[in-house]
Amino acid sequence: MHTKSVNKVILIGNIGNAPECRYTSSGAPVTSFSLATNETWLDSENKKVNNTEWHNIVVWNKLAEFANEYLSKGQSIYLEGKIHTSSWSDKEGNKKNKIEIICSNIVPLEWKSDDKSDKNHK
Repeated sequence: MHTKSVNKVILIGNIGNAPECRYTSSGAPVTSFSLATNETWLDSENKKVNNTEWHNIVVWNKLAEFANEYLSKGQSIYLEGKIHTSSWSDKEGNKKNKIEIICSNIVPLEWKSDDKSDKNHK
């Protein structure tokens, strides 16, 4: 039996922390940051309810370098990727899970200017 499946995520949200770039032992860049998505609805008493969902984003290779150089905290972005779950046991033997979005495309929806370029244009 042949089954097809799709693991695709599309998110539009705001970056929650400054992207952090590091390098693997083989020299591949990997950048990580959090992304907040927000939703609002009316509850059964007609009161407005706000919910923020936080996503752990991981970006590899050239896109990781782009994210590290051009993205900043608070910036609104569109991204595409896939869900990746890691499982392990801690020192006490408790099972832990981590859900990440492995990003394959980023489109900034706004550009944040950095302090250096602002000072040069004043």
